[in-house]
Amino acid sequence: MGTSIKSLSIEGFKSIKKLENFELRNLNILIGANGAGKSNFIEIFRLLRAKADENLDTYIARAGGGDGFFFGGPKLTPRIKMRFVFGENPYELNIEPANDGRVVSSDSFRFDVNLLAQGFKINPRSGLAPFVYNSVSKWIVYHFHDTGALSPMRREQAIEDTAYLRPDASNIAAFLRKLRHTDEATYTQIRNTIQLVAPFFDDFLFEERSYENGARKAVLDWKQKGSDFPFQPWHLSDGTLRFICLATALLQPDPPPTIVIDEPELGLHPHALEVLAALLQKASMRAQVIVSTQSVTLLNQFEPEDVITVCREGGASVFGRLNKEELAEWLEDYTLGELWQKNVVEAGAGYD
Repeated sequence: MGTSIKSLSIEGFKSIKKLENFELRNLNILIGANGAGKSNFIEIFRLLRAKADENLDTYIARAGGGDGFFFGGPKLTPRIKMRFVFGENPYELNIEPANDGRVVSSDSFRFDVNLLAQGFKINPRSGLAPFVYNSVSKWIVYHFHDTGALSPMRREQAIEDTAYLRPDASNIAAFLRKLRHTDEATYTQIRNTIQLVAPFFDDFLFEERSYENGARKAVLDWKQKGSDFPFQPWHLSDGTLRFICLATALLQPDPPPTIVIDEPELGLHPHALEVLAALLQKASMRAQVIVSTQSVTLLNQFEPEDVITVCREGGASVFGRLNKEELAEWLEDYTLGELWQKNVVEAGAGYD
């Protein structure tokens, strides 16, 4: 069972010059203008997941090489320092540039002596302590932006690909099909939630497609209310398809210890955003949820203490958490979104 992050410290990572002992709660909503640093914060979680999956070098290479990960470049920042506290146990990761554009990483950790009685052992493949590996290897950064005609969401998917919902929902049909057969209550909850946003939607069909080579495929075919015509996934609008993926990720029966979602508001109607906010709040009761957004409508659904602001000062990303008491007088007349628009809540991309 994974443990969520209690706090983190980041030094020298992309636009994050220094972030020290920053508390993360069960629900964390990041707001900020384009270029403020929200995506760089999200990338921390992708990077650490790559470390747990033993493909950090590949991840760095696909991102254009190591030099771009250092604040101001490796000459200005010769080392990235990260510190994560899982429960009461800290884990530190240092990253230094190599001469060929790759990076060299080293890590360390301390742990509660009670872990020894639980059979504490270093993961033999990743080299990570179990309290790190058991959390990081399971958390997922979801990104459901690719809903084009050739998106994996809209194509046939291997029926066996059901261990977890993939970050891009490329196995959404197979995953939901399995839920319908193994967890009817959760499946029904997901279906009913989709109907709140898409009232025309009735149910999925999931007709199995078999091939001579033994392959078995599922596709996100569906029917609408009052009709027995089998609609195909390409008949779903981009926004509806994204919401199907979001509802599945947030209502899944065994969620990752940490769920990260980058700009989930894309293509969603304001009513859908209200439903999404309720899903995020509900999911935060079972997992740690981290979301980046630029949506005023979505922001309006949360409490100030849920919100992390991101802005740029002197070229560096600066993070803060809103305080309800400090905003109490303003909130008598304005919503959080309005306060953001009026710059009462500072979260922008300025270069002071």
